[in-house]
Amino acid sequence: MPLHYPDIALHVPTLLMPRADIPLETWAVIACDQYTSQPEYWEEVRKIVGIHPSTLHLIFPEAYLESADRAQVIGDINRHMEEYLETDVLQELRPGFMLVERGVGRSVPRRGLIVALDLEQYDYRDGTQKLIRCTEGTDESRLPPRIQVRRDASLETPHIMVLIDDPQRTVIEPLFERDLELAYDLELMLGGGRLRGWHIDDEKLIDEIAGHIAQLSRGEPPMNYAMGDGNHSFATARAVWEQLKEEAQDDLMVMNHPARYALVELVNVHDEGMEFEPIHRTVFGVDAGGLLRDLEAHCAGLEFSRRTFADRDSWDAACRGAAATGGHHIPYLSGAERGLISIGKPGFKLAVASLQVFLDRYLDAHPLASLDYIHGEEVVEQLAAEPDSIGFLLPVMNKHDLFETIVIDGATPRKTFSLGEAEEKRYYLECRRLAP
Repeated sequence: MPLHYPDIALHVPTLLMPRADIPLETWAVIACDQYTSQPEYWEEVRKIVGIHPSTLHLIFPEAYLESADRAQVIGDINRHMEEYLETDVLQELRPGFMLVERGVGRSVPRRGLIVALDLEQYDYRDGTQKLIRCTEGTDESRLPPRIQVRRDASLETPHIMVLIDDPQRTVIEPLFERDLELAYDLELMLGGGRLRGWHIDDEKLIDEIAGHIAQLSRGEPPMNYAMGDGNHSFATARAVWEQLKEEAQDDLMVMNHPARYALVELVNVHDEGMEFEPIHRTVFGVDAGGLLRDLEAHCAGLEFSRRTFADRDSWDAACRGAAATGGHHIPYLSGAERGLISIGKPGFKLAVASLQVFLDRYLDAHPLASLDYIHGEEVVEQLAAEPDSIGFLLPVMNKHDLFETIVIDGATPRKTFSLGEAEEKRYYLECRRLAP
């Protein structure tokens, strides 16, 4: 069986799964970059996991990045990886893909295919045009702690989701009509929904899948894949791979190193069970009034206006009305105040760009302030009610415009969209060896 399809950056991974006596309900936990401002979520995860083997012990929840002893946590992660390999907690499957279906309460489930992609065909730096493209800007300051985790890791488990543009539904959807053997079926913890998986190790079928992916190239130079969720984790994998190549004594031998590839879930951007959700912003440790005045000064000449409202109903009505008009309109909350910012002549295509450019400059000038990216309006409302905080609610991007936007305009601002709400993010389950 060919394990690598270089023309489309596709690799057939050897997946590792927990042995049959290990409960998957406590093995699988949500992506480490979720609930970053809600450490209580992760404390509940710890209680649920208890003494069971779990991917919780293989990741570094970013809610603790600043508070934990980073070196000790990373050391513990590496030890757990080695332990799970040495004690046969994880067992190898035949080389192949994993077809997955995730039900999260929507009218239809989200469907995907777990594969490995070639990091040689990806670069997170601006202006690169590889087969795998960034959909958003990469904040390189977020990479060092992730690099520390992956650099000496013997395992990877994916929360990365990569999009394909397959309007005719030729790659993933037909696989559900095949007679495949069910690999797992479980309810994910803390509202994660139902997850089912089917292992695909038939050589003929894998060749067929690769052939359909090859037909999806867009633009020139060609583009086959667009990053969905996990852009910074994929960028981390690329950075570690570059380090390994630089340190290698044999330039040819290193190209067979397993760290050349990264596990991802492919999802069709046209999948009816996958929706783009906006990623909102909350700023902490600020004088909200001063920040808004600085924003107005930043938008001088752009027909900036700001309104406040006495009650929620009038605020909701104003926000709905503004959304139907031209320009950028960004609702905000701070304490008991509800407001609406409007920019009549924005300098950017997306509202998130108008806001993010300002916030980047503001944070540079106010080092005690901090920014978090939030999924869900309710969470923004809770966090913005705290003293010295302000939350901004951003509109959603049309998912059907994504590939054309990337081909024509390049990457969007970082954290422009999310594939679903926080609880819909990938849960870690399958693993793959990173060490030869």
